[in-house]
Amino acid sequence: MANFSLEGKVALVTGAAYGIGFAMASALAEAGARIAFNCRDREHLEKALSDYRAAGIDAMGYICDVTCEDQVQSMIADITEKLGPVDILVNNAGIIKRIPMHEMEAGEFRQVVDIDLVAPFICAKAVIPGMMEKGGGKIINVCSMMSELGRETVSAYAAAKGGLKMLTRNIASEYGEYNIQCNGIGPGYIATPQTAPLRERRSDGSRHPFDSFIVSKTPAGRWGTPEDLKGPVLFLASSASDFVNGHILYVDGGILSYIGKQPK
Repeated sequence: MANFSLEGKVALVTGAAYGIGFAMASALAEAGARIAFNCRDREHLEKALSDYRAAGIDAMGYICDVTCEDQVQSMIADITEKLGPVDILVNNAGIIKRIPMHEMEAGEFRQVVDIDLVAPFICAKAVIPGMMEKGGGKIINVCSMMSELGRETVSAYAAAKGGLKMLTRNIASEYGEYNIQCNGIGPGYIATPQTAPLRERRSDGSRHPFDSFIVSKTPAGRWGTPEDLKGPVLFLASSASDFVNGHILYVDGGILSYIGKQPK
């Protein structure tokens, strides 16, 4: 369908060297967008560029600290010069620190908030003027189920992702009149190499306890995959979602809707 086409669009996906960021960037490229991404160091950049080439995607990669406003502004300026103004921003870069709150240092809390909340503000601030001048744009913030729920050891992450949900809604409120749509994607538990140890069967064939917990709490009865995020990000990046603004699309297999099975 024509309204899902991204031909001629420029998309920046932060933290898209691998995992769900790479999957979302690939979906945008498959729809015709020109892709730029950032990562944290030269080793990750070279590996990511190789992976993009192997997927047939001619992506531009940057080493950029998205918590540094000067570095972000410089990256946006270079993208604008070489590809054109950014039409689609996906704020995907993020970290989590699983530490009990009473043991967490304030500096550790600030680091998570800086990357997961302040960085999306910085990146959005950098692209919004160009979107206003061009007459529209799409900003997609990668939120989380922790935008809605709490859980032990993730106080900083939940605080940041809850804040990101409200930043999403405020950008929608403030810039909707400029034809800028800002929405969020809230992934559930996604099967990635980082979570593989939690999904490996034990020697007796039983599931890891956390694997059993997630599967039992998910009506779909499985973990999500990075590919499960491709359709949602394409929808929110395309003209198909031009009247969708300030919405958080949870891609969680139904976890947030489910109270869980009654114990037998």
